[in-house]
Amino acid sequence: MWESICLTLVATAGNNIGKVLQKKGTVILPPLSFKLKVIRAYALNREWAVGFLMDILGALLMLIALSQAPVSVIQPVSGCGLAILSVFSHFYLKEVMNVVDWLGITLAGIGTIGVGAGGEEQVASAISIFHLPWLAFIVAVLFVLLNAWLRIFRRHRRQQEMMEYEVVEEIIYGLESGILFGMASVVSKMGFLFMEQGFSRMLVPVCIGISISCSGTGFFYQTRGLKHGRAIVVSTCAAVASIVSGVLAGMLALGEKLPSAPVARLLLLLGWLLIIVGVILLVSSARLVRLLPRRFRQLVPGGVGRNSGLRRSGSVHAKDTSPSAVIHAATLHHLISSPSKEKA
Repeated sequence: MWESICLTLVATAGNNIGKVLQKKGTVILPPLSFKLKVIRAYALNREWAVGFLMDILGALLMLIALSQAPVSVIQPVSGCGLAILSVFSHFYLKEVMNVVDWLGITLAGIGTIGVGAGGEEQVASAISIFHLPWLAFIVAVLFVLLNAWLRIFRRHRRQQEMMEYEVVEEIIYGLESGILFGMASVVSKMGFLFMEQGFSRMLVPVCIGISISCSGTGFFYQTRGLKHGRAIVVSTCAAVASIVSGVLAGMLALGEKLPSAPVARLLLLLGWLLIIVGVILLVSSARLVRLLPRRFRQLVPGGVGRNSGLRRSGSVHAKDTSPSAVIHAATLHHLISSPSKEKA
């Protein structure tokens, strides 16, 4: 179990840090196209190439981890990628972190230890190939309900002549992208279970292909939410929905169970909770600091400076099909704004 958790941590670190390095490399590169000259420029850019390789390696390690451990363990631990990215940004990009960031990192770390201590190896339950269309049907129903809510809200907004992008739309796009990221992990795991039960080996690449499609579609919805909405709301909803949907789908569709021992069950549930709370704190740290009274805000190291532009500028995401495609908005804002400052 601990081996799978360590693989997940390394994988999610590779995914998130790889995206940041790719983004930093593309600052001086032309828009990506299929022209040989452009491809060569990307390949020869050291930061972009290292980031790309880290991203690919992270995706491969995530698949290995999913083949060895339940989704209900792997998916919550993958949420710690945001904590690892924050530490990387602090030491490599010299970003200032406030006390809420460090609290979020600490909680995510303790939660990971709880998941590792409470998680247990499980005997693979017999699953039917018909679980795949049933899972697709449930996700489709959820999306119909969420989009119906969105349509009703937009009609109400037009009637009220409201032009602002409201929090309801941010929440819906965040939930939709998070559900798809969670399903990507579940479908990948389903392919490995099919192979263990003697089904055709061709189901593994088919499931992985569906997983990549889920991640790509999730990125599309996340980008739509981030285009006009606030990165804080969209990213938080996406991260939490990814963890919750992955855990629930793992238990309902794959037959994963909570540990039988009461102490182990408590540790696992507490670990899930701490990871979710830690991720929420990391995503919304700047907003939380702004809510503090002025006399306490002055005592917080870093204050609001680390991601003061978060709400104004939203978030910029490098295109990726990884299930963990929730990128620290402040980090990428720093990468985009820093070259312009140097030129000035």
